[in-house]
Amino acid sequence: MTKPAKVSVLFVCLGNICRSPSADGIMRRQVADAGLAGLVAVDSAGTGQWHVGKGPDARATAHAAQRGYDLSPLRARQFKAADFDRFDYIIPMDRQNLADIEAQQVRPYGGQLALMLDYLPAGYPKPGVEVPVEVPDPYYGGEDGFEQVLDLLEAATTGLLADICQRHGLTQPSGA
Repeated sequence: MTKPAKVSVLFVCLGNICRSPSADGIMRRQVADAGLAGLVAVDSAGTGQWHVGKGPDARATAHAAQRGYDLSPLRARQFKAADFDRFDYIIPMDRQNLADIEAQQVRPYGGQLALMLDYLPAGYPKPGVEVPVEVPDPYYGGEDGFEQVLDLLEAATTGLLADICQRHGLTQPSGA
């Protein structure tokens, strides 16, 4: 039996210090918990260059750690046009990041390019509650903004991983 090819995912926000590294950490954990660590590769980037080489925002790191996600090894990098060739999924956090990514396309992209919250499961969080279209940037807000972002990202990464498994025929190994 042939093993499926590795699937690669890139999360993108503005500075790569809050939302995209949080999505990166959450997705890595979900992939590992599903027993798919050798089959799904995860990375993150920012459309801006201000924080290149720096670790995630201390507040994002602290809130993620409270939920068991380790963001400390991650370092900010800037999105490059070459990422279109490296990643099967490019997932921006908001419409402005999507537009900035699309502006770097020199040829049609053959992968999945969709907003993060497009992967929220149907009915999230519950009927009658309005859900944002974009992952809000918590950088200039309070602590509750980081918690809201983590709530949204946990749900959306679950939907994204389900999409990856369905599209690429991945299944959890027995015992996972």
